[in-house]
Amino acid sequence: MATQTIQTDLYKLYPSPRNTVRDVFGHQVFVPHPYAIIDLAAMELAGKTTLFAACRLSDMKMGQLVTFALAADQAKFERLFTPD
Repeated sequence: MATQTIQTDLYKLYPSPRNTVRDVFGHQVFVPHPYAIIDLAAMELAGKTTLFAACRLSDMKMGQLVTFALAADQAKFERLFTPD
């Protein structure tokens, strides 16, 4: 079954099949590494998160968008994540 895309003002998003929800939360980090492995479960974040393959519309740059329900989780992700 084809995965539907989600279009926002900034991104065209392709949901990860691992997402338990399809929400795009307000706290977001664009990772400009489309093939980096992002293991959100290993980071032990407190709130809900979603991961998308993303195309940034301003420059058509491909990458990944991680969205967070909590600002504290966004800060923790930015501190812990290093692309492989």
